[in-house]
Amino acid sequence: MPVPAVYDAIGQAYHRTRQPDPRLAQAIRTALGDVRTVLNVGAGTGSYEPADLQVVALEPALTMIRQRPVGAAPAVQAVAEHLPCADKAFDATLAVLTMHHWQHRAAGLAELRRVTRQRIVILTWDPAYQEAFWLTTHYFPAILELDVPRFLSLSELARGLGEITVQPFPIPHDCQDGFLGAFWQRPEAYLDPTVRHAISGFAQLQPAVVQDGLAHLAGDLASGHWEAQFGWLRQQTSLDLGYRLIIASR
Repeated sequence: MPVPAVYDAIGQAYHRTRQPDPRLAQAIRTALGDVRTVLNVGAGTGSYEPADLQVVALEPALTMIRQRPVGAAPAVQAVAEHLPCADKAFDATLAVLTMHHWQHRAAGLAELRRVTRQRIVILTWDPAYQEAFWLTTHYFPAILELDVPRFLSLSELARGLGEITVQPFPIPHDCQDGFLGAFWQRPEAYLDPTVRHAISGFAQLQPAVVQDGLAHLAGDLASGHWEAQFGWLRQQTSLDLGYRLIIASR
């Protein structure tokens, strides 16, 4: 399913569970550093756009653009592979959990390089951590089948961006932004359709596959099997699932 179609499908309920997490927001702002202008590529509803910087948002899905709050940065409908910007137009470019939806990731990275003067900041997932999350390894392996090929490895990112700095972002146990890994300590949340409807991985699976995984998870929660295997997670304050902040200086 093309990116605009995915987010036209899931975007209606996006604002209910996809609120910015302040710890992630702070990590992104720190990574951006002393820049003044930012292009936010795949901006969605603008969750992580620093209020103290001059931001232009770029987003392919009109459903997402229409949910941007009053007073948000101006938004342009376009895709990462064809940024409607001049060379070196921005001090920094930002891409938060979007790169895996690009049709041509190498072209998108080249475009980020082209329009950036100082710094590129990307939040992504490292496919080397494909065994780290109980949800996808035990209940929805079909999400891994989608995600592992389309998330670039760290070496591929380095080839596309040049020298990079990699910062792990362990997911807080009470993460406020309901992306796929956010509810690692709250398994019951994945049974809530409102939660799933704002996660693109679920939107791209066949309904029967989703229902099979949900039935398996619900059964394990009811029987205590999930608790026996993963109950130790209830005592953790954060978990490294492979989410990474990538910083490339130009």
